[in-house]
Amino acid sequence: MSPGSPAFGVLVELVFVLVALGMAVKLLLLNFWRAVLFLFPASVRVQPEAPAGQMALPAGLTPLADRLRTLGFVPLGSHVEQPRFQKGTSSYDFAHPGAHTFATLHFGPDGKPRLYLLTPLAPEGFVLTAGYRRPGFELPGRYRSGGVAEASVERLLQIHQERLQGLVPTEDFSWEGRLGAGRAWYRGAGQREIRRQNLQGLLWTVVALAIVAGLFLGGGRSV
Repeated sequence: MSPGSPAFGVLVELVFVLVALGMAVKLLLLNFWRAVLFLFPASVRVQPEAPAGQMALPAGLTPLADRLRTLGFVPLGSHVEQPRFQKGTSSYDFAHPGAHTFATLHFGPDGKPRLYLLTPLAPEGFVLTAGYRRPGFELPGRYRSGGVAEASVERLLQIHQERLQGLVPTEDFSWEGRLGAGRAWYRGAGQREIRRQNLQGLLWTVVALAIVAGLFLGGGRSV
C-alpha cells in the first residue's frame, strides 16, 4: 500500500476517525455527569448512611473530629451525597447547637481531609464556611459562602460565627435537620455555586458531542 494510493487515504481517514472518536468518548466519560449536575443540581441525592453510634469515621478524619469534639461539637451520623452517574461520597456530620453550627468532614477530590461549617438561616438561606479554598459568594441576608485555607478548626469556627452576625439561624441542629439542610442547599441556595463549578464540564460535554456529530453526520467525503 503506497502513501499515494486510495487505500492508504482511506486508512489514514479511518485512523483519524477512530482517534477523534476515542477523544470524544473520553471527554464524555469525564464530563457528562458534570454537565448533568450543571443542568439539574437538585438531582443530587442526600441520603442517611449511619447514625452517630454506628458512624465509621475514617482514620484520616479523626484528628479533625477530635478538635471538633474539644470545641463542643457532638457527632450526628454520616450521609452520602450522590450526583447522577457517579459513586456517592460519604460525609460525617457533627453539630454544636449552642453555636448554631453543623460541621461536616469528608475527603476532597485530592484525597485530603476537608471540613466545612454550615448554618441554615430562618426563614431560608445558609452560611457556609470551608476550611479549604472555595470562591466566595453572597446573597445579602440569605446566603454567604467562602473558604479559609489552612485555618485551624478553632479559627474557622470563629470566622463562621463572625459571618453569622446580623443573620437569624434556625433552631434544628439534629441529624434530620442536617439531612434536610443538605437537600435544601441543592434545591436552592447552592445551585448557582454548583453551576459555576461545573460549567467547564458542560462545555467539554458539548465539545465531545459536537465531535461525535461531526464524525457521523458530517458525511459527504469522497474517496
